[in-house]
Amino acid sequence: MTTEHARVLIIDDEPQIRRFLRISLVSQGFEVSEAATGQEGVARANEASPDLVLLDLGLPDMDGQDALDAIRQHSQVPIIVVSVRENEAEKVRALDNGANDYVTKPFGIQELLARVRSLLRQHQRQPAHPLRYRHGELLIDPIAHLITLKGEPVRLTPKEYAVLGHLVRQAGRVVTQTLLLREVWGPTHTHDSHYLRIVISKLRHKLGDDPQAPHLLQTEAGIGYRLLVEPEESPP
Repeated sequence: MTTEHARVLIIDDEPQIRRFLRISLVSQGFEVSEAATGQEGVARANEASPDLVLLDLGLPDMDGQDALDAIRQHSQVPIIVVSVRENEAEKVRALDNGANDYVTKPFGIQELLARVRSLLRQHQRQPAHPLRYRHGELLIDPIAHLITLKGEPVRLTPKEYAVLGHLVRQAGRVVTQTLLLREVWGPTHTHDSHYLRIVISKLRHKLGDDPQAPHLLQTEAGIGYRLLVEPEESPP
């Protein structure tokens, strides 16, 4: 299956939004199915095995967050939340609950299509065995605990490596500040975001990223961070 022939499930109660998304997706070669309620959407996601789900949060019969949780109980299908809810708490909750990305309505269709294609490529590339990751001249090998930049080893502190490890395991996805703080510093430090900012700054410096215009380790303001690295199936 190529990205262009992937099957996309739209779960949204607004007919005009579904129509707009369907026309846009079909024009790019995607196969599209639709659901107007949360229950119908969860059933279709579990039974029809789509390649990607576009999920609204304002559904008539159940909250979209609950629909997200219900899908995640049975499937790891990539999910992009597309919602008018733009507050940070909703975004963080959705991402913590397993959403791969979050787009706020109204949105630019070209940006949404680019996110769909990117997420599908990431999902298709993931093999079942351990990976190495690359970004330009940066190589990250989580199994060997080896990081090199331009062929030279990069030394990280335990906290820096722990944060990087969580980001690598979710490469291409937004990882929330709350999750990183809880997993690396512990549940009593989920509001100590300054700890995380310091580590992120040091990681950017050590990994050769531009702190003014980061292309490797990107900030999703008020939500978390996204690491843009490409997986390798096996060493060259």
